[in-house]
Amino acid sequence: MPMNLYALEEHFVTADVVAAWRRRDPHLAEPMMKWAVDSDITPALLDMGAERVAAMDDAGIDTAVLSLTTPGLQNLDAAEAVALQVSTNDALADAVRRYPGRFQGFAALATSAPSAAADELRRAVTELGLNGTLVNANSGGRALDAPYFWDIYEAAEDLRAPVYLHPSVPFPAVTAAYYRGFGEPVDSMLATGAFGWHYDAGLTLLRMIVAGVFDRFPALQVILGHWGEVVLFYLDRIAAMDPLTALRRPIAEYFRSNIRITPGGISSHTYLRWSLETVGADRIMYASDHPFNRERAGSARRFLDEAPIDGATRERIAFRNWEELVAGIRR
Repeated sequence: MPMNLYALEEHFVTADVVAAWRRRDPHLAEPMMKWAVDSDITPALLDMGAERVAAMDDAGIDTAVLSLTTPGLQNLDAAEAVALQVSTNDALADAVRRYPGRFQGFAALATSAPSAAADELRRAVTELGLNGTLVNANSGGRALDAPYFWDIYEAAEDLRAPVYLHPSVPFPAVTAAYYRGFGEPVDSMLATGAFGWHYDAGLTLLRMIVAGVFDRFPALQVILGHWGEVVLFYLDRIAAMDPLTALRRPIAEYFRSNIRITPGGISSHTYLRWSLETVGADRIMYASDHPFNRERAGSARRFLDEAPIDGATRERIAFRNWEELVAGIRR
């Protein structure tokens, strides 16, 4: 029997969210908003129907776990974000109902209003049947390690629902200092998909550990894409911080108990091997990053079929780890 292949970082957007982004930033100065709203991938982001299913079939993906694309609702005023989280999650749940077995969903949250976001996460999981949430690495000028956001983590831990931590454009001062000076489109790509936002997301996760998020919420499970957003490759070096913190365990141990890893569209057997050696097969799942990355002609399934791993490991990454994680969610 062929193995089922789940893909966990598969993005969409709604017309209402696009309209809200345009009201906030008519010039679409943030690169990811411009790419989402006014580029050749926009139609694929807006589609949660037959054309997306056809693209999944072409890639060899059986089930896509859909999530609102960055920056999500996290750059909007709190009142607007709170209203949009409800309608966005309702639209997502409707797509899941229309394509049973093909779509699942991560809830979109108004992180600028953490208490309301926590309530919406509970509704999305227990009433709509969504399987956790995807949040972007900063919100309203705050990194997500801040205690301000801990209501969301408390709800996620109580529900046993995973939190997918996705990159977002670094803070403006960081972008200006590190990712400017080469002209467009190099500046924007350096700050986002080439390097900047991966480094930023990995640092956000490291800050969450050091801030004590996982000591406070020891059952919380966070999914980190793009092979661990750089930070996974520096755990031996990061261990120098272990005697300097008041954490209950060495930093690397949190990666083996609270963090799960996906490729996020980077089809690298080298990174896969490193991740297996670092966190183990039980903590790796697949993601294609559609539509920013387009898998075609069975390439998603071929990545795993051709990987130098045994059958049990292949099954773990393709479907078993995700199905076990979802089975543990408290509805």
